[in-house]
Amino acid sequence: MWFAIVIGVLTGYLLGNLNGAVSISTLMKDDVRSHGSGNAGLTNFIRNYGNTKALYVVAVDAIKAILSCLLTGLLLKPYGMYLEGVMIGGAAVMAGHVFPVLLGFRGGKGILSGLFIAAVADWRIALGIAVIFFAVYFITRYVSLSSILAAVGFGIGFCVLHHDNTVVMILGLVMPVLTIFMHRSNIARLLSGKETKTDLFKKDKSV
Repeated sequence: MWFAIVIGVLTGYLLGNLNGAVSISTLMKDDVRSHGSGNAGLTNFIRNYGNTKALYVVAVDAIKAILSCLLTGLLLKPYGMYLEGVMIGGAAVMAGHVFPVLLGFRGGKGILSGLFIAAVADWRIALGIAVIFFAVYFITRYVSLSSILAAVGFGIGFCVLHHDNTVVMILGLVMPVLTIFMHRSNIARLLSGKETKTDLFKKDKSV
């Protein structure tokens, strides 16, 4: 079992290093991290390139998260730990996305990864955090606030719906805590009234 966990974690972490925003901007012969906030995430990508190309970013980050969750889940399924495997794979891919060794540890903040991890683990939680994100976004236009509250919803969802599974519940709390930690500068700007609002549906533009 431990060998299966190690394989799942290492594979998931390496998959996490495949950052969608960096990969797509590189194909465009640019680097998203050289623009705007310097963050290798979807929001900074949209701000600089528009939302049509951002669909490719979503695809890359979705596929890597789903693959990592399914792989580790299947590796641990023979031990009766499929859901635990899904969450372990999810935590690994999120760690790779946030702290990618192949990208000098300059990664994203994990919100998109969290959505697709939840989608594999429990669709109800994925639906809930999507509703929270877009409800807050359409009211405030703050992607950071929407992301933070969605992360809180992620943690609450796993605590409520999987309170009888210690591994799943703990990982369901660790991942949103990491995401919120990565938003610490956004939290400071929100509190000071200096946070930037974002139009997630802006048209593409050339760099």
